[in-house]
Amino acid sequence: MRILTAMPDNQKEYLTQEKFNELEKELENLKTVRRKEVAEELEYAKGLGDLAENAEYHEARDRQATTEDRIAKLEDILKRAIIVSDKDHTTDVVNIGSTVTVKKDGNGSGVTYKIVGTEESDMSQGHISIRSPFGEAVLGKKKGDNFNFTSPAGTMSYKVTDIK
Repeated sequence: MRILTAMPDNQKEYLTQEKFNELEKELENLKTVRRKEVAEELEYAKGLGDLAENAEYHEARDRQATTEDRIAKLEDILKRAIIVSDKDHTTDVVNIGSTVTVKKDGNGSGVTYKIVGTEESDMSQGHISIRSPFGEAVLGKKKGDNFNFTSPAGTMSYKVTDIK
């Protein structure tokens, strides 16, 4: 596990090893394959004539800017990354990597979420970012603890019923 202790917590990017590897692979592809493709598109478009009114050239420049922005973002994420695994946390408090079951006040059924870093958040899979209002509120809670957070629908109240 990578530990970057000098970095403030809000600058760390928590990733599973799988996501870290996926982002590294994407970065490598962008640097080696996509950059070359965009450079070839630019050269072709330049050969079409007047650059001021050359739509192909402007589209290629836009693709180049998008590619370079993504490369910079991925390099930043990977530089700030801290690898977490299911083994990195205890099951008595909610932490990054925890799978937590919560029950909304007034609702008899529980809902289960996995607490993840921002790059892995995906509500359709039940993955909640630690930087979301819910994620921030549930971090550090123990089984049986109640917590509140503010959502667009107002203040929400939950109880932690299980942590894995």
